[in-house]
Order: sequence, then structure tokens, then C-alpha cells
Amino acid sequence: MSSESGSGSASGGQRAIARARTKAAASPTGLRGLALGLMLPGLLVAACSDYSVIDKTPGDPFDPGPRGESGGYGSGSGSGAMMPPPPMCEAPERRCAHEFVWKGFGGVTTGSEKLVELRGDYRMGGWDKGEALAFDGKRWRLTTPVPWQTKFVYKFHIIDAANKESWIADPDNPISEPDGFGGQNSVLSGIICDKFTCAEPAPMCAAGSTGSFDWRDAVLYFVFIDRFLDGNNANNAPWTMGGVDPSANWQGGDWAGLKQKIDSGYFDDLGVNALWLTVPMDSTDAIGLGTDGRNYTGYHGYWPRDLDKPERRFGTAAELTAVVDAAHARGIKVMVDYAMNHVHKDSPVYSMHKDWFNPLDLGGGGKCLCGSSDCPWDGDKAKVCWFTDYLPDFNFNVAAARTYSVSNVLDWVQKYNLDGLRLDAVKHIEASWYLELRQRLIADVESKTKQHIYLVGETYTGDKGLIKTFIDPCTKLDGQFDFPLRAQLDNNILLRQGKMQELAAFMDDNVSYYGSGLMSTFIGNHDVPRSIHFAQNTPLWTNIWTDGKDRNFMNKPGTVAETEAYERMGLAMAVLLTNRGVPLIYYGDEIGLAGAGDPDNRRAMDWNSAGYNAGQKWLLDRHKKLGTARKAHSALRRGTRTTLSLTDDTWAYKMVDGSDTVYVLLNRSDSAKSVGGLPSGSYTDQLTGDTVSGPAATVPARGARVLVP
Repeated sequence: MSSESGSGSASGGQRAIARARTKAAASPTGLRGLALGLMLPGLLVAACSDYSVIDKTPGDPFDPGPRGESGGYGSGSGSGAMMPPPPMCEAPERRCAHEFVWKGFGGVTTGSEKLVELRGDYRMGGWDKGEALAFDGKRWRLTTPVPWQTKFVYKFHIIDAANKESWIADPDNPISEPDGFGGQNSVLSGIICDKFTCAEPAPMCAAGSTGSFDWRDAVLYFVFIDRFLDGNNANNAPWTMGGVDPSANWQGGDWAGLKQKIDSGYFDDLGVNALWLTVPMDSTDAIGLGTDGRNYTGYHGYWPRDLDKPERRFGTAAELTAVVDAAHARGIKVMVDYAMNHVHKDSPVYSMHKDWFNPLDLGGGGKCLCGSSDCPWDGDKAKVCWFTDYLPDFNFNVAAARTYSVSNVLDWVQKYNLDGLRLDAVKHIEASWYLELRQRLIADVESKTKQHIYLVGETYTGDKGLIKTFIDPCTKLDGQFDFPLRAQLDNNILLRQGKMQELAAFMDDNVSYYGSGLMSTFIGNHDVPRSIHFAQNTPLWTNIWTDGKDRNFMNKPGTVAETEAYERMGLAMAVLLTNRGVPLIYYGDEIGLAGAGDPDNRRAMDWNSAGYNAGQKWLLDRHKKLGTARKAHSALRRGTRTTLSLTDDTWAYKMVDGSDTVYVLLNRSDSAKSVGGLPSGSYTDQLTGDTVSGPAATVPARGARVLVP
């Protein structure tokens, strides 16, 4: 929900030492260990050590001039190439690509090694899970990101054909130190490079572990329950007393319909492994007047009445449990929307505890309604204003109110075995609420399940600084929906405004901006017009924040015919699904569902696949191919990004996670382009199956290539 919604649906310093291993676990051979030096706060080894590595390759892809000015790209045939700035992250978070080589016992590779791994404290979990070296016929090799100008230790972990395990310090590295178990760890320091990347965020805080599922690997799909699929018409109960347009009324979608799609494998085909469901609790049966003068029902869930009961129009508690169980059986996590800012005035909580709520009456006839001159949407009054005069606003400075609300959240999480929460309108909530929620989740849930509960917030704004204030996976939220990135993608790709350099610079700045926060990235959601209309050859609207209200009831846009719009949608999704974060698919965006502003942007999902036009069929297939590629390659989920070439209309970058490397080529222009920057060699396009060769590849108009060597 966006608090600024005009309709009645108005809802809306140095690298942490904790990242290093705090204790060593001995291997069966007694050779495994942890460098003690890294555990000493403030220990940084100078760049000019006895064994230092300066990893510079001028012009490939970044070669600063004598004063840090950009020089140019090396290989690559794209015309008008422009040098990007280096990634935006502080020195402790920088990583340089470094090659490790195992030449064999005694310097001779006999072929007896079955597995050669690099293990060490150069990355999180690096002692527990190694990175495999590849055999090139003569040597075992691995190029992987290592810390910039920072001491780290490592060993080779080797298993031979007879399954004998060995832990060996690097014979070619003369610098070592005791591992604490009678052996030696190899030591590296002083690595500096021009083409550095940025470290992946620290793992989310949990009771000892993120658990079996890491939310960095998630692809999220928003199921707007009432508009998704009607699986049981016996629970349909629309408002029948008149005065409500069908688009603002209950339409019959339910949990039974969602379960049908889970069981059919629909989400599996998309590469989706996490679902966000609309608010599941009981909504008021009353209608409400929107700021546009129209009547609305609470079909969206943001007008909660009984916080302990499931919404009967969605189904029973047993049906919600069945949905979660069915999803979990397929490896799909489930999070629900939770509206904590308010309840409907019909709520028993409000009638019994009016002292738990902020007063609406300001005296003298004034009311503290959000957006009024006395109580604007932003600032201090944003936490005490009522969204409408029928949505009483919780005062969480009252300890009893805060404890009640947080306990209610935990009841839902525990009763239905939920995996995460989308928290509505967080800029309107006192910090004490989400601080207590995080503490309680860790103590009461995560300590038992050993699985992290993902908390993602909604702050409907382009203000990155404001969004950032709510993020801290250890104490607050894991992340927020990245509205500023959505705006950048819409402008640079869908609307074709500005240049691709702007998008690259924005995303480079984003790498470290939110710290260890895990943001959810998207191009469409339930508070803005459908993205397909921004992507039309002649965009239906150009203001990505406020447009679309003029046709939300009358003169609604129809299904878009031009294939170019669907291709631009696919290009924007290619950016999201080949970069870090939790990419979100808003239901229907996978087929370019049409829709103006709220509530038309919440049309019933179109399941008549036989009636899809060519563009819709192509876009659905593109989502499936992107989802498959992301699932298969950790580089697309957790990798560090390095720009290879960049022009006004094209962008080539590589994503690297350990030994996994994927090259992504983007072209927003309306003609095919040769995009350079690839290393020489042969690649397979994960989207088309085509084989292409570097150093440049032709990318179709409004297209992308996802290339694997």
C-alpha cells in the first residue's frame, strides 16, 4: 500500500570482524585452521608486504588515468563506448580478482587429484565450503574475488582418486603462519586492483544461521489474492448493496485458487521460490469513501478488522495452512503482507482500547488526516496521522499496544509456519515496533527453527536516505522495496529517457548503499499503473509515480498489441534477474497485464493463455528463461558485477561468484547492436540457446543476452 494513494484502498567502518570465523574447526588431518591475525581489530596489512599482488590489467575494463580520469575500454566493438566509474564501495568492501594455481604435489600434476578446492577466510563461510579449481590439462586454476589490501589466509583442500583428504598450504606462496593445529596457513595481503568489485552483503542476522534457505537466492512473486484465481466460489461475498464499481469490489480470488497454481508448477516454471500474499486477516465488511469520492471495499486487505481471524472470502485457516504446506513441499517460501499502522474502526481492538490509538481530533474542528496541512504524509506527523477517518492509527509508544501488535505478528508466523513478512507503510511506524519485532522473532522463532524470517518494508518514496534508515538485518528490517531503482529502470529502459550510463552509475552506487540490507527490486507493484504502458512505443503515461488515475475507472487501457512494449518489459526484468537482491514479479507482469492506476492496476489475472497475443507469450517465456538461468547460476544471485562496456543504449557486465561467471549484455535501442567487452571465446546464450563468440556479440533490439562460457 502507498500511504499517498488517492483511492479508498489507501494502505498502502571497517569490515566487521564478525564476518570472519570466530573459531577454527579442525580437519581430519589436523591441518585446517584460522588465521589469528584477522581476528585482531584494526589489523590491516600494508599494500607493500613481502608477498603482495598488484592486479592491474590496463584498459580491461578499467584503466584510470594519472589523476583517476577514465581512459577507455580495451576490447569491444561497440561504438561510442564510455568509461564507467569504479564501483561505489569503501576499501574494506572492495574485492580484486586473483588467480590461485595448484601445480600438484612436488610441482607436478599427475592427474591423481579428484578435487582441488580453495578454502580460507577470504570470503564468508570460506573454510566451510570451498571453491573448486578447474584443471586446464596442466594446472588447477581458480580466479576469484579476494579482499582489497587486507590480510587473509587460505589452504588448498585436495581429495585424490582414493578419496584421501589433504589440506596443503600454497607451495608457491612463501608467506605463511601457524594455523593453530601444527600446520601452516598461506597468507596473502596487499592486493590492489583498478577493476575492483564490491563484496556481497553480510548474511542476514539470525539465531546462529540463515538456515536452509538464504533469501539472497529468492525470486519473489506477489499474489494479490482477491484478483489471482477463484478456486472456490462458495466463499465469494462481494458487496451487494450498490455504490461500488466492480473494479473496487471483492472479485472472488482465494487461497484455493493459489494452491491450484502452486500444485500445477506455475511458479516452478517461472523460477519463483518465494510468494508474497496480500494481508490474510479478516477485513471489514463495510465500504469506505476514497479521496476520489468513490466507494471501495476492503478487498486489498489493508482495512483489517479482527486481527486474529483469517479473511473468510479467502478461505479457512486450514486452507491457508494447506497453501503454505503445498508451497513448502515444492521448496517455495511464503510471506504475508502485514498492515500494522492501523485497523478499521469496526475492529474490536479499537472499540476496547481507544487509548492504544492516536487521536484524530486536533481540536477546533481540525483532524489529523495524513496529507492535510496539519498532518502531512512526511515528517513527525506521519507517525500519528490517520490515513482516512475510518482507519484509526496505532500509537506504538504505548507499550501495551506495541506488545499486542508484535505478539499478533508472531502468532501468524508460528501458526501458519510463515517464512517472511512484507511490512506495510513503515515510515508511519514508531521504531520501537520493528525493533521489538526483530528481537521477538530471533528469540521466539529463529532460535527454534534456525531459519531466518525475512522482513521487507514498504516506504513509498524516491528518497534513498529515508529508505535506508529502516534497514539493519540484525535489529530492524532486512531490506525494503527499492522504489528508487524502480524509478531508474522505468525511466532508462521502459520510457527510454536518459542514458544507460545513468542506470549503471545508479546501480553501482546501490551496491553498498544499504549496507548488508537485502533489497527487493521490482518494476511493477499494486500502487502504480501497470508497467506495460510505460513501455509502449508512445507511453500512455510518463510520470511513474502519479499518473494513471485518469483512466482507472473510465476508458481503461486495453491489452497492448505492440510487441516492442513486451520486449522492453523483458529487458527490464533481465536487469533485475541478473543482479543481487530479491527480484519481485507483480502478478500479471509476466504477461504484460494491462491496467491504469489503482484499482485498475489490480485487475483479475488473465489465465486464458490461448488468448495471449504474441508479445504476451514471448514475455512469459522470457520470464521462465530468466528464472531458470538465475536458479542455475549463483553469479546472478550473489555475484559481484563488473562493467565491461557501456554506451548510451548498451551495457555489458559480468557477474562473478567464485568459479561461476556469467556475462550479461543489454541493448535498449530499437535496432540490433554489437556489444563489446567480452573476453575472446565461445558462449551459450541462456535465453535463446545461441552460440556466440567474443570479444563482441550482436544483441537484438530491446534485447538481452545472458552468456555462459
